[in-house]
Amino acid sequence: MTTSFPAPGDKASLEEGLVFTPKFDRDGLITVVTLGAEHGEVLMVAHMNAESLARTLETGEAWYWSRSRQALWRKGETSGQLQRVVELRTDCDQDALIMRVEVGGDGGCCHTGRHSCFYRVVKGDDGGPARLVMAE
Repeated sequence: MTTSFPAPGDKASLEEGLVFTPKFDRDGLITVVTLGAEHGEVLMVAHMNAESLARTLETGEAWYWSRSRQALWRKGETSGQLQRVVELRTDCDQDALIMRVEVGGDGGCCHTGRHSCFYRVVKGDDGGPARLVMAE
């Protein structure tokens, strides 16, 4: 499995070129926003390192890097909520990704048992402290 990617070129190549040169942060990670393929809802935000990104591209299934466990993980390996990649996009300077997926199993994504990890809304009340309310 190839885990190295070409180094980014000049600004024009990076922004307008057709060579995928992901720009990992100082910890070797790139942020990925994962969307449901059918409706485009945000399911989760996670990180990939070069190995998980390479595995994702090679297998067509979502692989991530767990910052808390310091380990590679295949989404859904234990829950059955495998994510099949439908599309992977990078932003203009190739330091962030958006991945559209079809989710297997019960279609959920969050370890809490919910469909999406974004199930609460932040509310500010007339200058008071922010609070969370459950999304509808």
